Amino acid sequence: MKRSTTTIRIAAVAAASALVLAACGGSSDSEGGSDGGSAAPAAKGDGTLTIGSLLPQTGSLAFLGPPEFAGVDLAIADINAAGGVLGKDVVGVKADSGDTDSGIAPAETDKLLKAKSDVIIGAASSGVSLTVIDKILSAGVVEYSPANTSTAFDEGDYSKPDLYFRTAPSDILQGAVLANLLLEDGKQNVAILARQDAYGETLASEVKKNLENAGSSVAASVLYSEKDGPGDTQIAEIADANADAVVLIAFEETTTIIPKLIQAGAGPKDVPTYFVDGNTASYGPKSTTPLPAGTLEGTKGTIPGADAGQEFKDRLATVDPDLTDYAYSAESYDAVVTSALAAIVADSDAGEDIAKALPEVTKGGEKCTTFEECAALLKDDASTDIDYDGVSGEIELGETGSPTSASIGIYEYDAENEIAPVKYIKGTI
Repeated sequence: MKRSTTTIRIAAVAAASALVLAACGGSSDSEGGSDGGSAAPAAKGDGTLTIGSLLPQTGSLAFLGPPEFAGVDLAIADINAAGGVLGKDVVGVKADSGDTDSGIAPAETDKLLKAKSDVIIGAASSGVSLTVIDKILSAGVVEYSPANTSTAFDEGDYSKPDLYFRTAPSDILQGAVLANLLLEDGKQNVAILARQDAYGETLASEVKKNLENAGSSVAASVLYSEKDGPGDTQIAEIADANADAVVLIAFEETTTIIPKLIQAGAGPKDVPTYFVDGNTASYGPKSTTPLPAGTLEGTKGTIPGADAGQEFKDRLATVDPDLTDYAYSAESYDAVVTSALAAIVADSDAGEDIAKALPEVTKGGEKCTTFEECAALLKDDASTDIDYDGVSGEIELGETGSPTSASIGIYEYDAENEIAPVKYIKGTI
């Protein structure tokens, strides 16, 4: 497949020619909710940078766990091979975020805090992060997600500078780029089927808004229960919409929804279908959730992140030789590297000190692209202003802890239901 990169400034779509441009969200009983656990005293740092990983080993986003854990593990290995941080090796601690149904994240977070984590990488699901963010931040620990995309983290109490950061752009970006993709493909009457949670509702709303601003119609926008999946009436509403494209905003339930759409005459072979980052997994014969060969051929999807390249994938194989999915592996890697560089700049492994230094190591200074290169610049002159550009692209963290510059990949499925990149779109927010 052809791979190319396009650069576009992100703005509201006013017409089809004004193209706009990300990323997992997740379920949450109430946006902005918190675990409500007792606040722990702020961490002061003990001289050893400890990275906790709160990532999905189980649950509806478990397919994202292996690449995210691999990204963290590889980053720690690279950092330690280059001399570590503050004269010591970085330590990694792992925990399972599960999902909002399992509700295990608060207890798993307690394990990471007890292990003296200075930075917690995760969660992947925005809904899960919203259940633990207050617990983590009140402990003086950085929460740094490689995959949260909910707009909630840039709004309300979380819009102020704090200890929360992410390397994935918000759903505003993915909604815009997906709408742009539909417009490029000439779709004028789109049906949207989405999970009824913080992720699905926001992303569906953003896609709908951008399509309508560009002059296209949304034939149906149907939300289904995240726990039960769409019922027959909801599937029929999509099938009866006579749309020229279907956007499916889902997680692992995709494997049960697609057969229902096929039976109703609205499957990918009947109507061009588009996925998002939550369900652009492998559905090939070697996957844990295979679909019949040819089912998804031609189906397109969007995943935040730049083209990390084969070299990075080969290096990931040194920590996980069984890796087949790579979504958010680069974002996980870069979250660890920037945390380590911030600790060097702050001359401290304490979360609050790292948080203050994080934005400055991602923008406005001397460019460097590896931990070793950046750390060498800081060793030569501790006052050097560095700008780390990583394997996930330019990070450029803003005041709210979210990236102001990011890339989105356009992917397409082949006859074996395996997905591969077609092109990348870089945008600034």
